[in-house]
Amino acid sequence: MGIIQMLLLGVGMAMDASAVSMTNGLVEPKMKVKKALLIAFFFGFFQFAMPLIGFLAGSVFTEFLKPFTAWLALILLSIIGGKMLIEGIKAHNDEAEEVETVLTLKGLFLQAIATSIDALTLGLIFIGMEFNQVFLACGIIGIVTFILSFVCVYIGKAFGNKLQDKAQIIGGIILIVMGLKIFIEYLIEVL
Repeated sequence: MGIIQMLLLGVGMAMDASAVSMTNGLVEPKMKVKKALLIAFFFGFFQFAMPLIGFLAGSVFTEFLKPFTAWLALILLSIIGGKMLIEGIKAHNDEAEEVETVLTLKGLFLQAIATSIDALTLGLIFIGMEFNQVFLACGIIGIVTFILSFVCVYIGKAFGNKLQDKAQIIGGIILIVMGLKIFIEYLIEVL
């Protein structure tokens, strides 16, 4: 696998994390750089670690987990998105001027797991490759995810400043849709 292929794989794997990063920026438009870096780090790290775990665990572990990964992503993103949606509707109904949403470490951890758990099965395509090449590929995936997630937080922040009170509702809907997307892709694959 060449560097260009690894970069393209990294971009493809980063899409879910980038969308959720954008949602985080959308919902929290006054987010500091330190928090945006933390978000990017979490998503980048998990996108690096999951395929590596899948590779190291081999096909037995990832094939066993594969049916559950889509369900887990759907459940986690729906819970997080549903909570944001309810809070956004409540705040909108109360006609609050500004909705303050705080992404906790627990919430960020759950988002990172939900958006990267399907990468466990990516480790299967690395079976038969040398460990150094697999580590490099996972590293590139993690770095690309980190960069795209960081940029997407700021894209979300730009829209969050414009949307203000509707940002939390939109963010919740986006997270639920992301969970459904991952689940539907899994269903299409198995059917």
